[in-house]
Amino acid sequence: MCTLKRWALAWVCVWAGYAGAQTDEARAQKIVAGVCFLCHGMEGESSSEVFPRLAGQHWEYTAKQLENFKTGKRKSTAMADMVVKLKPEEMIALGRYFEKMRVPLEPSKDSDLASVGHYVFHFGNKFSGVPACASCHGKDGLGSSNLPRLAGQYASYIESQLKSFGKRERTNDNAVMHSIVAKMTPLEIAAVAEYLSGK
Repeated sequence: MCTLKRWALAWVCVWAGYAGAQTDEARAQKIVAGVCFLCHGMEGESSSEVFPRLAGQHWEYTAKQLENFKTGKRKSTAMADMVVKLKPEEMIALGRYFEKMRVPLEPSKDSDLASVGHYVFHFGNKFSGVPACASCHGKDGLGSSNLPRLAGQYASYIESQLKSFGKRERTNDNAVMHSIVAKMTPLEIAAVAEYLSGK
């Protein structure tokens, strides 16, 4: 009887977790349809190269960025308005929703520039002290729970963020990135962005 009760309790817990996940996903989808889709698309594919692709991004990273926008740690007038009503659990739900989406794969538009980016990303520039991007973001640009996935991101968005780090206009995650980007030339920034867009 005890074994049966334990099994029943375990089943209830599993079912509750499943039902909770379904509720979270439905809530996230509702928020995306009401607010996010205009810029980021229903599946995180993005409607323009101005806006980042969120598909396949680590949910922890996405949730952190949303929280940073809400607290003002990361500055964006547009995003501050979008996240003002979001609760922490909704930020997590949105992160998990977008993480499950397929990342659009497109070849880079400039193969020569991407070749330069390939070198800088994997080996850095020993003459100027630029470290290999892969040492933090991974050899495939997939990032981690606290570092963004860069593979498949729009080149123009990556380039704009790198420049923002360089000018200290990007107000979160800035300490390490500022010191790196400060050593990068405009060519290296554009090349790395182009390379990553085609991964």
